[in-house]
Amino acid sequence: MVSDRGVAKWAFVEEAFQKRGPSNRRSLREFSPEAGPYLRQGDRPLLDFSSNDYLGLAQDPRLIAAATAAMRRYGTGAMASRLVCGSFPLHQQLEEALAAFSQREAALLFSSGYQANATLLPTLFDRQSLVLVDRLAHNSLLFGVQASKAQWRRYRHNDFDHLEQLLQQAPAGVRLGIVSETVFSMDGDRTDVDRLADLADRYGAILYLDDAHALGVLGTEGSGLALRHPRVDVAVGTFGKACGSAGAFVVASRSLCDYWINTCPGLIYTTAIAPPVVAAALAAVQLLPELEPERQHLQAIAAELRQSCRDRGWDCGPSETQIVPLLVGESEQALALAQRLEAAGILAIAIRPPTVPEGTARLRLVLRSDHQPQHLHQLVTVLSEGWV
Repeated sequence: MVSDRGVAKWAFVEEAFQKRGPSNRRSLREFSPEAGPYLRQGDRPLLDFSSNDYLGLAQDPRLIAAATAAMRRYGTGAMASRLVCGSFPLHQQLEEALAAFSQREAALLFSSGYQANATLLPTLFDRQSLVLVDRLAHNSLLFGVQASKAQWRRYRHNDFDHLEQLLQQAPAGVRLGIVSETVFSMDGDRTDVDRLADLADRYGAILYLDDAHALGVLGTEGSGLALRHPRVDVAVGTFGKACGSAGAFVVASRSLCDYWINTCPGLIYTTAIAPPVVAAALAAVQLLPELEPERQHLQAIAAELRQSCRDRGWDCGPSETQIVPLLVGESEQALALAQRLEAAGILAIAIRPPTVPEGTARLRLVLRSDHQPQHLHQLVTVLSEGWV
């Protein structure tokens, strides 16, 4: 016999689904990577406009060879946390390569970008802190700030006057923080890192920037917008996007990295990244300076797609990077358009609330350096036929 309490204990699950509604309910789908800008679902190849494999490195033979060699030498897993016996020579080599590439004193590895942000931020701020976060910052940044127990406010997206007003209103004696992405993952626009650094300097704030969607794609040698910036205190990057691997890292001063080795739970209490993954990431970091032609091509085709959309009166927001959102409005419309594209052999996933605000459901169109003009033509043609 089930008690009333037993029946009710899972009621919150159904309530959550009902609140979200069928058009905003998520599910998992299986895809397999193919050569070039394609994924396969079952027996159907799909032209990829959804993944974050910006430079096509996830299938690069050089990364695969590096991962294979590491697996033969070190095995498939690190076996322990870094502070026990899971810190292999490969981890040290990658951290040294990242510090050199970023022109920083030190770097530390994390299992994911979410883990890095969620566990680094609580080591920097506490109840006696005020953290100001861009309104469109990634969920992992918000999670980390909230976990710190700091007071926090959102400033209007890329509104530096509003940010300064909030800094001016901060109580005396609190530790201040400014937190943002450099390239915003759902809108494809950038922040002004110099403006943020100016404000951080003026008000004595810790400047923490997530460079995930700029690394490999923007900046000198693909170094992003924050990693090499001398006035950014803490910069986070990831390997799961342009670097074609998995995991993440932070670059900062040597003293901060030593502090995190002693205080950051996301580093202390988790198994180290698997050696094959580390080796692939190291190969990618070593390749990035050589990939300027790929970066230039990527930016050119992204600009071409934005212009094609705007010429047709389609709203792609403030995008200025390889991420081009096609704003549709309601979730049902975005899903219908994504389904029409998929029927025509194109994968462009609909992004819906709560990932984006209500009324701004979109197709998040993502360019890759191996996209060619004919791929854009195919995309725009199907969009023109299926626009709802």
